[in-house]
Order: sequence, then structure tokens, then C-alpha cells
Amino acid sequence: MNTRFYVTTPIYYVNDVPHIGHSYTSVLGDVLARWHRLLGHEVFFLTGTDEHGQKVQEAAQKAGRTPKEHVDATSERFREMGRLLGLSNDRFIRTTDPDHVSYVQDVLQKLWDKGEIYKSAYKGLYNVRDERFYSESDIREGRGPGPDEVVEEVEEVNYFFKMGSYQEKLLEQIQQNPDWIVPDFRRNEVSGFLRQPLGDLCISRPKSRLSWGIELPFDREFVTYVWFDALLNYVTGPIPTPPAEGERWWPASVHLIGKDILTTHSVYWPTMLMGAGIPLPRQILAHGWWMADGQKMSKSLGNVVDPFDVAAKYADFGGAEAFRFFLMREMVVGQDSSYSDAGMTKVINNDLANDVGNILSRIRKQVATGFDGVLPALPTELSGASSELRDKAVSVVAEVENQMRLFRVSHALEETMSLARAINSYLESTAPWKLAKDPARRDELAEVLAVSSEALRVLLVLLSPYMPRKIAEALRLMGGEEALPGKLAWGLLPSGRAFQDGAPLFPRLMPPKDPAQSANPGKQPKVHAAPPAAEPNHPFGKVDYRVAKVVSAEDHPGAEKLLVLQLDVGEAGQRQVCAGIRSQYSAESMVGRKLLLVANLKKAKLRGVESQGMILAADDPEGRIHLLSPEGEPGSFAVVEGLDRMPGQNLLIDTLDAFELSISGGRLVLDGKPVLAGGVGILCQAPDGAKAH
Repeated sequence: MNTRFYVTTPIYYVNDVPHIGHSYTSVLGDVLARWHRLLGHEVFFLTGTDEHGQKVQEAAQKAGRTPKEHVDATSERFREMGRLLGLSNDRFIRTTDPDHVSYVQDVLQKLWDKGEIYKSAYKGLYNVRDERFYSESDIREGRGPGPDEVVEEVEEVNYFFKMGSYQEKLLEQIQQNPDWIVPDFRRNEVSGFLRQPLGDLCISRPKSRLSWGIELPFDREFVTYVWFDALLNYVTGPIPTPPAEGERWWPASVHLIGKDILTTHSVYWPTMLMGAGIPLPRQILAHGWWMADGQKMSKSLGNVVDPFDVAAKYADFGGAEAFRFFLMREMVVGQDSSYSDAGMTKVINNDLANDVGNILSRIRKQVATGFDGVLPALPTELSGASSELRDKAVSVVAEVENQMRLFRVSHALEETMSLARAINSYLESTAPWKLAKDPARRDELAEVLAVSSEALRVLLVLLSPYMPRKIAEALRLMGGEEALPGKLAWGLLPSGRAFQDGAPLFPRLMPPKDPAQSANPGKQPKVHAAPPAAEPNHPFGKVDYRVAKVVSAEDHPGAEKLLVLQLDVGEAGQRQVCAGIRSQYSAESMVGRKLLLVANLKKAKLRGVESQGMILAADDPEGRIHLLSPEGEPGSFAVVEGLDRMPGQNLLIDTLDAFELSISGGRLVLDGKPVLAGGVGILCQAPDGAKAH
């Protein structure tokens, strides 16, 4: 059995801005990657940016900077999207990366040496937006087949790849491998396209018209056509990891693409590979479009959904994690789907708060009151409703595995949520709150809580590819994250685990209520509305707050209250920080934990050990320390809406006295506004009103 899984997203064009379409494909790739890691498979997950072409050159000229300066800035937006969404990609490839440029030139030279490329004059209708030539049959009233596709007549000498000579071979590939392109109606679409004669592909642009591209190795007066360059990234991607092992990842297990680039990936791309003697990818999966009011989202219509906006808007209700769940829940892979605030509210309230969050809250409460917060042992023999719930969990795991094998991710998630509903139903029928009132039924109570806890653990493991940060927090509340990796079998949650206190995992989102329709407006549910924007020059913006992950920790050799922490701060590198938390946190308990770091404080020596910053914590009236628990990736900035980030260097600690951070509803706030890291709120178990410093 092949246990190696290589998944790619399209590489995103840097002249665009991250939107829901990019988010969906990226999260879909991440969910598949995380699922296969959960099964114990070797995984490589590739995403990145497409950085050459005429649009980039023109945009850079308009902005008054070089193309390289332009792509360096714009590519970062997609990295930020990846951090926001918690992507676990193994590489973020850029088509300006030296190894990619070298590989493209090697393939071009090979095709030239084989006689697969020739030079010829050409006259045709060219679309600048898509950077491609169209045939006369594609044109209607001077425009291309899509909306706003303006074309112009171009006549020039170029190089061509003999794509047409591979038409029959490509048709044979599709006919003999019916699952090579999925869903099947996309396969039929490509087969229909190939019923017409397949011409040769123009693969160059003269430098006189376009200089920003990969130079042809056999003619320095031309650069490579952007699609020929971009598509080869899928082969380049894993090669440097390390070079000796790169080729073992190819062919890719599955290419994820949007339906609008189906032709390039299922016709241009495979014929290029055939010509170069490179094996074809195992599968191509084309998903649909995200719609709004029945229309495809577009900048011209002003209906594009920005993932950063969505994460900020729902920061108190799951943020980016809830958005990930929504994307996978709502779109049937291959079909179009629609985004709406009403849909997000429904998912947050029904699936996350009412189903998943409710289970965790119910069990934690009953374990706390009946067993002092310590999970009772799971009985070996079960009967009645308990055995039915166990059987349900086992069958759900098997069905989810089947659905994920077919890339039916929304179906797998629906099956997963059926387990959530079964657990809630089990709790309703067994009523542990009633059993707790009768000492003679303590063994029954123990069984109910142990069985429901184990079913919840299985549920959380199944949900972990969709909401990795939230699920890690849920498992921590259940007593430890080590219950997660690869543990899909029944009966693996050990007894004696101490359930932790914490804010609700998924609070309900209460919709606004019209006072005119309320008999008692003063008793309306609270609406989480954003408070007035703070002034842009607020001193908070001067402090460089970053998410940091503890790589290692040890006791300070000369101070009994200090721990010495080695922190991963993402692209900001590694830092050493001395923290006065040793009275409550052991060195061993800190490893792997995420913290909030003040990264731009002046360095100091504490009892002879250098400290490069300070971590934030809150304390309660009894003097206990509560560390903050951000969910963003290491290096993510902590921000507040309405405040500009203007961090200086070597700040004195007095700067932090100019404003006050506190805890409200289990989250870090500034003047009532949530502090976000990676687009989500920062958790803390300190009571409301506790000061964070």
C-alpha cells in the first residue's frame, strides 16, 4: 500500500489578493494533508505564488518599483493568509525561487534538444489578463469567453511546443483512467474539449514586449510563457527537501485546482510532461466557484469575501477556525457554493456551539461535580446505549475514511457531525445529571462519562484536520494533546486525566434583535458589536507582540523563580527569554506551548542569563499566574482593530505602562476590543478583569 501522499494547490498569482477562493483551495489541501498525517502517511503539502508575466511587469511599473520588489511584497500577502488559516504546508514555493528557475530551463532545454519546440511567426488574439492567445471561435464582440476579457490582436515571432502531437495520447490517458480527472463531469468537459483539433502551444514572449520571466536557455531574447513556467512548480516543489529525496514524491497524489484553470492543468500540463518524459500526476481534482447572490465573486462586483475580514469579524466565535470549518462544510467538492453571514452564523451556532461545544461543556461539568474533574476509567464491557455509541463511533471512523479516500470532504464532515449528534443524544438519554444525584448509581455515572468522553475524543480527532487549533485546545481541556496523533481507534483515552477549566470552546453568536419587535427590549440578548475604533497612534502599536512557541525550557541556574525558554518566533527567528513563572509551570510543561511575546524590548540580563523579550501573563486575585494561549502560528503579530502597528526597537518596559491589557470572557482585550493573533482571539483562563502584563 502506498502511504506517501503529495498534495498541491494552484500557485496563486501575485497580482490578485487573497480571497475566499484561495482560502478554500488552501484549506482543502491542508485538510487532506492533515488527514493523511493522521493516518500515519508520509505527506508533502505544496502551495505558493506565481510571480512572472505581463500583468506583474505592468503593475510593478505603475507602482514605480522593480518586478522583483513588487512580487516580494505581494507574495507575502499569501503567506499571511496561510498563517491566518493555519496551513501546514511543507513548502511555500515561489516561481522566482532559483531552484525553480533552473528546473524550468532544464526542461525547456530537454524539449528543444528533442525537437519538441520550434520557432514560428504567429498572429492571434491575445488576452492580457489571462496571458494567453484565443482562437476566433472563442471571441464574441471583441471579448474573450469570460467576463471582462478584453483581447487585442498581436503578431510576432515566438517559440511553440508541439502540444497537438500529444492529443491522442492524452485522450487515451483519460479514457483508460476514468478517475484521473474528478469529478466525472469535469473529465467529460476535458474530453469534449479534445474532440476539436488541439493546436500547438506558444511558450515564449519576446523580451521586447515582456522582460519579466524565465529566460529561454536556447534564446536569450525570449522569456518563458507564464503558464509553462508556473505549472512546473509541482515537480520542483519537493526537490530541495532534500534533493536526493525530491523525486520520490513525484508523481503528485492529487492536484487541487479551481474549475476556471481546468484546461491548463488537464491539457497543457500533461502534454508538457509527456513531451519531457515526466510521469503524469495521479489525479486532478477541480472544485467549483464560490458565489454570492448567484453570481461569481469578482472585484468589479464588489462581492469578494476577504478571509482576513471574516476571521476578524468572527474572532470571538472561532475566527479563522470557524471559517475553515464553514468552507469544508458548505462546498461539495466539485460543485459551486455560496458564502453568506447567515451561513457562518448557522455553522457557528448549530454545528460548533450546539453540537461540539455543548458536548465538551456537558461532560466537563459532570466530571467536575461527580469525580472532582478526573476522568473515570472506561469499562471493558459495555451494554445498551453505551455499546451503541461505541459502535457508532467505530462506524463513523470507517465511513469517514471511505469518504476522504474519494475526496468527498463535505460528506466526511457530515458523517463526523453525525457522531456529535449521537453523543448529545446519548447524554440526553442517559442523563448523567440525574445519575449524579443517586450515590447508588455512581458506577453508571462513571460509565456514561467515560464512554461519552471517549466518543468525544474520537470526534475531536476526526475534526482535527478541519480546526487544528481549536481541537488542540479542546484536547488540552480534556487533559492532554497526546491523545490526538493517529488515534482513531476506540478506547485510547486513558483514565485519570484531569479535565481543565476554560472559556467555552465555541460560544454562540447571537444575531441582532429588532427592538421594535421585542416586548421587552431591555432583556435582549447581547450582540457582540465592535466598540468605537481607538486612535491610530495608540501606544499599543509601538509594542511588537508576537506569537512564540516554546522549543525547549530549563530552570534558571541562579534564580529559583525563573525559567529559561527557547522560543520559535517564526520568521523573526529564535529567542531566549527568562520568565518568572517557575512557581506554577515546570520546564517540562512548557515545551510545545504557544505564548505571547513582547519581541522588541531592550535586551536584559537576569541573574547572568540574557533575556530577549518578555512573555505576557495575567494574574488572579489569589496571585496565581495564567499564561496567555494564542492560536496563531509562531511569528504572527497580535493586533487590535483600528490601531496601526508602529513597533520600535529596544523599547523600555515603561512603554507597557501607557495602556492596560485585561481579560474578558476568557480572552485578551484592550479597552474592550479583542486582541487578535493570526486572526483569532487570544485565550486566557484568568477571571474577567484580570490584568495582563
